[in-house]
Amino acid sequence: MRDYDEVIAFLGEWGPFQRLIFFLLSASIIPNGFNGMSAVFLAGIPEHRCRVPDSANLSGAWRNHSIPLQLQDGQEVPHSCRRYRLATLTNFSALGLVPGRDVNLTQLEQENCLDGWEFSQDVYVSTIVTEWNLVCEDDWKTPLTTSLFFVGVLLGSFVSGQLSDRFGRKSILFTTMAVQTGFSFLQIFSTNWEMFTVLFVIVGMGQISNYVVAFILGTEILGKSVRIIFSALGVCTFFAIGYMLLPLFAYFIRDWRMLLLALTVPGVLCVPLWWFIPESPRWLISQGRFKEAEDIIKKAAKMNSITTPEVIFDSMESQELKPLKQQKVFILDLFRTWNIAIITIMSLLLWMLTSVGYFALSLSTPNLHGDAYVNCFLSALIEIPAYITAWLLLRSLPRRYIIAGVLFMGGGVLLLIQVVPEDYYILSIGLVMLGKFGITSAFSMLYVFTAELYPTLVRNMAVGITSMASRVGSIIAPYFVYLGAYNRVLPYIVMGSLTILIGIVTLFFPESFGTTLPETFEQMQKVKGFRLGKKTRESMETEENPKVLITAF
Repeated sequence: MRDYDEVIAFLGEWGPFQRLIFFLLSASIIPNGFNGMSAVFLAGIPEHRCRVPDSANLSGAWRNHSIPLQLQDGQEVPHSCRRYRLATLTNFSALGLVPGRDVNLTQLEQENCLDGWEFSQDVYVSTIVTEWNLVCEDDWKTPLTTSLFFVGVLLGSFVSGQLSDRFGRKSILFTTMAVQTGFSFLQIFSTNWEMFTVLFVIVGMGQISNYVVAFILGTEILGKSVRIIFSALGVCTFFAIGYMLLPLFAYFIRDWRMLLLALTVPGVLCVPLWWFIPESPRWLISQGRFKEAEDIIKKAAKMNSITTPEVIFDSMESQELKPLKQQKVFILDLFRTWNIAIITIMSLLLWMLTSVGYFALSLSTPNLHGDAYVNCFLSALIEIPAYITAWLLLRSLPRRYIIAGVLFMGGGVLLLIQVVPEDYYILSIGLVMLGKFGITSAFSMLYVFTAELYPTLVRNMAVGITSMASRVGSIIAPYFVYLGAYNRVLPYIVMGSLTILIGIVTLFFPESFGTTLPETFEQMQKVKGFRLGKKTRESMETEENPKVLITAF
């Protein structure tokens, strides 16, 4: 009995058909890159202060001194949310008193911004913050907007796999692309923050679903060797390209509604891909639709200039290739023994805290010194060498050491930011980018590492549950960025500390490099530093005769 990869081996690994699928599916990920990080500019917070209406009967001197000063990062700056009581200033101005000479400003009564705010347009012409005054008493809405987008991502990750299993990879891929693009377009017509946020949740659902289904479709169509490159480099690199396009769009389009309109255009350009990307033959076989699967394989052979065998699936193989009924597994199986439970808990922490670091660093680029657009571009650009480095490391080095190593590097440089003088902002930006490099490298290795730790029966469930923990990390990440409102370096201290902590935890994982994938719970490696039972004879033989196997998900 041949498996599917043996059946289609005659197609080759890297012909014109495989190259077309590789690049088209990777290109379909580009809109995910800028939609996933669009909140950086859509919800950008410009400098602001209380508005003093033109109708206020104030002299020029009192108008210039109507805003109290506050200490921020060691410097006195105008207060963003308070002004001196306008009625009092009007009386002083009518009496001809001079601020600072005749009146001690520190003793004056203050009030909230009753007439709204004046927003600087040096960086942003308009954002949802300036549109709906999401500052001061309402400043909590800004991180919540981003968090709710990632709630949509979490919900989408729940349903995307199930929908594609039921209705097919191709139809769900293009449906979710339409959801992402269509609801992004509808956001342009938002009349209030609530409407914008609800639509943003739906965009998040489409964004992750498109990503996951494209990932599944590619791994099912492409051969074994190309599959690893596609999963480790293809989708990740094109996501980073989309991320790099975001600051370029935002630099030239500084109104949030027009920026959203521009970001929907690439999604519309993906529509013609429907006529070039086929359905997954593996999925068609699982549904018993062998004739359609054969037609796709024959077209691929024709494109590769290869003669198709007269019979691709004989009648006996058609029966045997139908999926067998699998043993049912439950989430509690991930906690069935102390060893498995500890591995699962550590995996959940590893995914969640690595995700916090990745998304918090990505979303915090406007808070860095220098140009917000350049910083965002650099944050995206650094991901490409991070993905390449991760792929090279995975090919030849032990998993737990390389993941812990890049986490230690990323967390360590983030902790160094607090000792860098404020004038050396280029050095601070460099350290942030180096930290992003380390955390991104670690993040991209987690799918492979987790898949290699668990037995076949629960492998998909383990990867699914732990990747959901990363969605929880992305939901809380905006609040790490929010800490910067209190102290500029506080987010980096917290992120750096947590990253080093999880790097230490990683060293206690079992090593999966150089071993065969476990098929049963008994074959799982033991947690380092814990005595949780003796090794079985089978596992000892595995260690003596290891086989390297990189699993792509």
